[in-house]
Amino acid sequence: MIGVRLPQEIERRLDALAKATGRTKTYYVREAILEHLDDLEDAYLAEATLERVRRGEERVLSSDEFWRGLDD
Repeated sequence: MIGVRLPQEIERRLDALAKATGRTKTYYVREAILEHLDDLEDAYLAEATLERVRRGEERVLSSDEFWRGLDD
């Protein structure tokens, strides 16, 4: 169970959408999270990888290095 505080304008929009469509506000909050969670995870992981590259803890391959050996 998660409680989320939303700005009043967002709450009003969400309420209007739920009333207009006959669905619950919870349905739309769940849909929004599911729609964007992959993007948030990707952004976080990319940022963490970039930091490891900057610290020299992770190696970056050229495209030639990447493709070499994949033909086998």
